[in-house]
Amino acid sequence: MNRTARLYALVEELRAAAPRPLTVAVLATRFEVGTRTVQRDLQALMQAGVPVRAASGRGGGWSIDPGTTLPPIRLTADEASALTAALAAVDAATPYAGAARTAAQKITASMTGPASEAAREFAARIVALPTRSDPAIRTTVEQSLAAHTVLRLSYTDAAGRESDRVVEPAGLLTADGRWYLIAWCRTRLAGRGFRLDRIAAAAPTGERAQPRDLAGLLRDSAAAGAGQPAVLAALAARPREPEGTGPANRPGRPAVGAGR
Repeated sequence: MNRTARLYALVEELRAAAPRPLTVAVLATRFEVGTRTVQRDLQALMQAGVPVRAASGRGGGWSIDPGTTLPPIRLTADEASALTAALAAVDAATPYAGAARTAAQKITASMTGPASEAAREFAARIVALPTRSDPAIRTTVEQSLAAHTVLRLSYTDAAGRESDRVVEPAGLLTADGRWYLIAWCRTRLAGRGFRLDRIAAAAPTGERAQPRDLAGLLRDSAAAGAGQPAVLAALAARPREPEGTGPANRPGRPAVGAGR
């Protein structure tokens, strides 16, 4: 068993035993390698962001939280190439670009056989021009969307006009390779789209944003025909985890402008 396959198998061995920890000695026997090799492998998994942890003392060992890891995923060569192409489109201006990179590293580490070879061969034939983007702004937007909090923006529209806005983020729109933050603009009292690469500054306010209906905000705008990407339909259709009660979503208002 090569190292990549062993790392993958280590994670599944810990998942199967969870929440019971396994000692390095037990894992070494299971994979027929030395304890130092297992120790290095476990450290490598930690550095890659896999949620493995060690507990010292009697009854201690290594364990993993099965709730924060995925079960085995077997990709075909075509599926691996499709993922490679999708990840190639992620650049510095793409939301969650940093998380996409670490996810790509985990997927790559788990692939073996024809899938791994197909992804590697295809990746060698993809090139991209670099883009300029402020990662701090992108991160602030990401955090605001995740936490449902109000943002204060400095924005430059297509005509070069600068303005300061206070917005309630509702979601993201992608079109022609561009990404837009769709939000309720308190300055204009209407839904607006803000192109991410035109946001000059973004600052969190800490204020909780009111729930906004994304489709409602897009209604009667140039992006009214926007729909959920087909590849995300299955993911969005999964049942949600139970959440605390909160205010119901209010109907969105029309007229999403390009940050005007």
